[in-house]
Amino acid sequence: MTSATIYGVPVAAGRFAVHSDRMSDDGRGGGHYYWCTRHHRVETDADVCPAKHVLGPYASAADAENALQQVRERNEAWDAEDARWAGEDR
Repeated sequence: MTSATIYGVPVAAGRFAVHSDRMSDDGRGGGHYYWCTRHHRVETDADVCPAKHVLGPYASAADAENALQQVRERNEAWDAEDARWAGEDR
């Protein structure tokens, strides 16, 4: 394997795993569920699309299926909070 630099910092070059998501592993086994914005369906670890197309991970298929509703609710709450901060609620 040859070495390369990124912004002057030496890094390994070649094919290797670059990410291990231990922080989200709850240790219970089981998979994760995602909502795919490209295919408009629930996906699992076994068939998940690239990260740019999915929301999640979620603990259950039902949670993943409700992802867009949760996004809408959060956006509405954030918009209301932004309006309140801007003084538009008076």
